[in-house]
Amino acid sequence: MKLPHRNHLNASLSEINITPLVDVMLVLLIIFMVTAPMMQAGINIRLPEAETKANPSEDGLTISVSQDRYIHIEKQVINLHLLESRIKNHFFNREKKVVFLRADKALPYGYIMEVMDIIKKAGVETVGLIVENKSSR
Repeated sequence: MKLPHRNHLNASLSEINITPLVDVMLVLLIIFMVTAPMMQAGINIRLPEAETKANPSEDGLTISVSQDRYIHIEKQVINLHLLESRIKNHFFNREKKVVFLRADKALPYGYIMEVMDIIKKAGVETVGLIVENKSSR
């Protein structure tokens, strides 16, 4: 008994057009090439000057506050109301809790103290302020 010969039906269904996939991948590549240099630029903060300079250690968390009151943790913008929970999550099950605060010199003292108070409420024992060295200018 001989099996019937299959038509070319299976061959035509198995062909996939990859042109749209290549188009999408090229567009994504161009988008990443354009946005990558912008992401490396960092956060524009004018630090206050002092004669002594504190360098953040690798163990601590660096929090940056820009002039327009945006709070950045590891290149992510965080809402002031979510700052405490984010810090608690970062230091969960860690023995040493150190935060380094980079704040723009144009910020009011009261706002910086409000941020520091939230950091202390999150259970951080040590808060260091990062400044720019006067002799570097």
